[in-house]
Amino acid sequence: MAYLRRTRDPLSRLLHSPSSSSSFFDRITNPILFSSHGLRYRKLEVILTTTIDKLGKAGETVKVAPGHFRNHLMPKLLAVPNIDKYAFLIREQRKLYQREEEEEKTVEEVPKDQQKEDKMKEYQAAAKRLDNARLVLRRFIKVDNELRSPVTKEELVAEVERQLCVNIHPDNLHLPSPLSSVGEYEVPLRLPKEIPRPEGRLQWTLNVKIRRK
Repeated sequence: MAYLRRTRDPLSRLLHSPSSSSSFFDRITNPILFSSHGLRYRKLEVILTTTIDKLGKAGETVKVAPGHFRNHLMPKLLAVPNIDKYAFLIREQRKLYQREEEEEKTVEEVPKDQQKEDKMKEYQAAAKRLDNARLVLRRFIKVDNELRSPVTKEELVAEVERQLCVNIHPDNLHLPSPLSSVGEYEVPLRLPKEIPRPEGRLQWTLNVKIRRK
């Protein structure tokens, strides 16, 4: 059905354009045209835009009765006449659809264990980056190196994303109270237990340096 949705708009424009008016289908499906021929000539070649049980798959060319095409397949855009302009459109749409199917299949083929392992590697890389980097903030001070406005957990999260390009949740930072003076701090990181800590370290930390503006 996804293939049908992709082809609906362009096919609808072609089917209802002046060059493809109802008179065109009157000519190709008019019973008088077939009155002097045998039964085997009363079939019309059409291209399916979607898979139909007992008829064919999307993109295939099949033969159907003119009345079935006119009354059922054409109004619902389930099929189009097998002529050059429709065949070209179907081929191009089919290429796009098959490419997306292959991409989805590639993602689905990755085992869940492998996806979990890859995700854990991303977490570990992000944790190492946080632990090895230094977050520098410049703030205005009042007196005795006291900040005019304390640095909150939310501000640290925003600065981590801006400076280090790492997205963390406020719950990942252990900051009981805002930072209120200039200096260097080691803010503990609350990361999943599955992420191994650096050798010789009790926990992951984020190094923060607050300087005066």
